[in-house]
Amino acid sequence: MRIGLGYDVHRLVKDRDLILGGVKIDHTLGLLGHSDADVLIHAIMDALLGASALGDIGKHFPDTDPKYKGISSIKLLEAVGKLLYDNGFTIGNIDSTIIAQKPKMAPHIQIMRENISNALNINIDQINIKATTEEKLGFTGEELGISSQAICLLL
Repeated sequence: MRIGLGYDVHRLVKDRDLILGGVKIDHTLGLLGHSDADVLIHAIMDALLGASALGDIGKHFPDTDPKYKGISSIKLLEAVGKLLYDNGFTIGNIDSTIIAQKPKMAPHIQIMRENISNALNINIDQINIKATTEEKLGFTGEELGISSQAICLLL
């Protein structure tokens, strides 16, 4: 068994879509990044790559490579899932948290879980997503950015 931990954060800006867990969420601000800046998927990918000792998302999908400009993070997650499979790993479970003051995440969590389940070809009951605010404290509480944390177990 191996355990991995992932973390990601991106700044909120105007004129960008807010994509979390592969879901486009209606909001006045979106996340700034080279790809679609999906902090939830990025944290999950880093947890999976860390547990497998296969590096991190920067190693596999550098933000200096134009082929990843604007790419869906779900596509990157599919590639990570294949890399794990090719290296003999099986995902036990993934537990994650989105940290954002706004918007509310609860209406979107089931679809996020489905997207991750499909991308990794695992059962939806192996994926948990929670959301919390920081009670208007710090950069997430002041709505300057959104962050996410993830932990996983590989078998």
